[in-house]
Amino acid sequence: MNKERRLVIAGNWKMNKTVAEALDLVNGLKRELTNIKEVDIVICPPFTALSEVSKAVINTNIRLGAQNMSEHNFGAYTGEIAAGMLKEFSVRYVILGHSERRQYQKESDELVAKKTLAAHAASLKPIVCIGETLAEREAGRTELVVGTQLRGSLAGLSAEQIEETIIAYEPVWAIGTGKTATAQQAQEVHAFIRQQIAAAHNETVARRVRIQYGGSVKPSNARELMSKPDVDGALVGGASLEERGFSDIIKNSI
Repeated sequence: MNKERRLVIAGNWKMNKTVAEALDLVNGLKRELTNIKEVDIVICPPFTALSEVSKAVINTNIRLGAQNMSEHNFGAYTGEIAAGMLKEFSVRYVILGHSERRQYQKESDELVAKKTLAAHAASLKPIVCIGETLAEREAGRTELVVGTQLRGSLAGLSAEQIEETIIAYEPVWAIGTGKTATAQQAQEVHAFIRQQIAAAHNETVARRVRIQYGGSVKPSNARELMSKPDVDGALVGGASLEERGFSDIIKNSI
């Protein structure tokens, strides 16, 4: 598939997989994906598995990501993980502002922006999540909500940092529900996000930013989603927990 921007497909394992289970999965993915060169492949295990998984993906085409990090570099922040700690395990990407953290941990756009700045300061590539609820979509507020989250979560970033930030559009109503935005619905919101970045910065920055779609992505809908001009990859939840499903999403996206 000839895309202007290189596809990036990331698997968010969420709170799943023991270390042994994580190694089983990653070893299977290595076998399935060894010849894939056209896509940036990222897996985001739980913190407890990062050390062993980091060893398992050395000299492979699979990159390691984390599911969250603190905005602080060190200190009295019980239960938090700093960017420097992630880098010890060769983590290159970090998911920030996922809707589950926004909902359950009450993370604000302001906090996500601080974390995003901290990620860039540590040379980690942030995957910043934004998206509306079903009620907000049905009320016709998708662009208002997505635009507000986008501006707030990227506040304070330079144009260069924006270019190196991956945006993940995840309609909350499609996460883990089996419901998926149609490819056209995804394209419309992705195009809107790109327009907002162009307005805030310029067309060149907007053209370079990669925007993933997330929300019940599976092998059967991956090709159509990735065919859209402003869809530059996927942030995959449930389907990334199984070797065949995640591999097929990547293979079907090319």
